[in-house]
Amino acid sequence: MVKSEDMDVSEKDDNRNNKAKELKLELLNLATEISIEDDNNNESENGVILGRIDEAIQALTALKELKLNKKNKRSLSSTLDQLHVPDEYRCPISKEIMKDPVVLSTGQTYDRPFIQRWLKDGNRLCPQTQQVLTHVELTPNHLVLELIKQWCKDHGTELPPPLQDVHDGFVTDGDRNQLNTLLEKMSLTLSELKEAAKEIRTLTRRMPSFRSFFGESPNALPQLLAPLKDSVILEDHPDLREDLVTTILNLSIHDNNKKLIADYPLVIPFLNESLKCGTMETKTNAAAALFTLSALDENKLLIGESGALKSLIDLLEQGHQSAMKDVASAIFNLCRKRENRAKAIRDGAVKVILQKIKEKTHVSELLAILALLSTNHKAIDELEDLESAGCLLSIIRESNCEPDRENCIVILHDICGYSHFTLKDVRNEEKDHGTISKLAENGTSRAKRKANSILDKLKSNRRMNYTHTA
Repeated sequence: MVKSEDMDVSEKDDNRNNKAKELKLELLNLATEISIEDDNNNESENGVILGRIDEAIQALTALKELKLNKKNKRSLSSTLDQLHVPDEYRCPISKEIMKDPVVLSTGQTYDRPFIQRWLKDGNRLCPQTQQVLTHVELTPNHLVLELIKQWCKDHGTELPPPLQDVHDGFVTDGDRNQLNTLLEKMSLTLSELKEAAKEIRTLTRRMPSFRSFFGESPNALPQLLAPLKDSVILEDHPDLREDLVTTILNLSIHDNNKKLIADYPLVIPFLNESLKCGTMETKTNAAAALFTLSALDENKLLIGESGALKSLIDLLEQGHQSAMKDVASAIFNLCRKRENRAKAIRDGAVKVILQKIKEKTHVSELLAILALLSTNHKAIDELEDLESAGCLLSIIRESNCEPDRENCIVILHDICGYSHFTLKDVRNEEKDHGTISKLAENGTSRAKRKANSILDKLKSNRRMNYTHTA
C-alpha cells in the first residue's frame, strides 16, 4: 500500500522557488557561454552557439511556466486546501485531487502522471492492491473526471490543469523510498554498489527533485560517498569513479548542496584525484564539478588549498578538447579569488595558458584568466620572459572580439608598467600599425582607458630618451 503525506503550501512554494533558482543559474551559465562563444566569431562553433540558445529558450520557457503555474496554483490550491476533498477524488499515490484520472488493469484509479512514473520506474504491481498487472495500458476514467469537475464547480472553484511532470522541484515519499533503497546498496556487495551508483547518477541528472533530497537528509551524502574511503575499489573500477564524479556534479548544481558537498572531507580530494585518472568524461566532469562548487567564495579558497589548481592546469596543458571549456571555467572561477592567483602562477598557469592562446584554443576564456593573473608581479615577469607582447598585440590588431581585445590591452598595460622591453615592442607596433591608437578610439571604455595610459607612457618615455640624448 503506497502512503504519502500531504505537502503544505509553504513547502511547495519553497520547492518551486528552488526550481526557479536552478533555472536562473542555468540561464546565467548559458548566457555566459553564448557570449563567450559568439565573441570568438568562429564559424565552426555556430552550431554549438545555436544549441546553447535553444537550451536558454527552453530554460526561459520553463521559468515562465513555473511562474505562471505558481500564480495559478496559489489561487486554485488555496481554495482547494480550504475544502475537504473526498478521498475517492484523491490520487492514492500523491494524495492530491486528480486532474487526469486513469484506470489500471486492476480497476484502481490514479492520477496519470503519478502512475506513469510508478510504471516507468519498473513497478509491475498495483500500488493499492499489490496485484500483478496483466498489462500497463492506462484507460481514462471519464466518469470520475466529470464527477471531480462537478464537485469543484459545486464548491465554487475549478480543477487545476493536469500535471505534465510530477518532478516539480519537490521530493515525494516515493522519491525518498527509492533513494534510500539505493543508498543502502552503496554499502553492500560490489555489484550492488555499482548498480546503485549508476542509477543514482541517472536520477540526479534527470530529475532535480532527487538533488534536493541530499540537502534534506543528513545521512544521504555519507552513504553515497562511502566508496571514497576505499581507494582500491576506485582504482580497479573506473566506471564507478565516473558515476560518483558525475553524481557529485549533478548534486552541485543545486545551490543548497554546494557548501554541503564541499565541506564533506573526502569530496575535494576525490575530485582532485579524478582530474588525473579515469576516463576523459571523469576528468571533464570533475573539472565541471569544481567549477560549480566554486560559485561560493568560501569554496574557492577550500578548492585552492587542496592543490586542485595544479591538476586543472596539467589537464589544460594536455589539451583534450572535450575538457578544455570546463577546465578553463574552473580555473577562471578559482582565480577570481586573489589568494588563488599566486598558486596558479606557481603551478605553471601562465606558460600553459599563453601556449594555448598561441594555438588559438579557447582564446576568450584563457585571456580572461591571464588578465586576472597579470595583477601579480610574478606573472608579469613570466609574461615578459615568454615575450608575450607580440601575441597580445596581434590579437588586438586582428580580432573582432571586443572582450578579447580589452583583456589583451589590460595585460599589456600591466606588463608595460614594469617592463621597458615590452614598452619598446609596443612602440614598434604603434609605429608600424597604430594598433594602440586605434584601440584608444574604438575600443570598449575600459580598453580605451588602458590604451591611452600606454600611449601616455610611450610619450613620457620618448621625452625621457630625448632629454637623456640632449
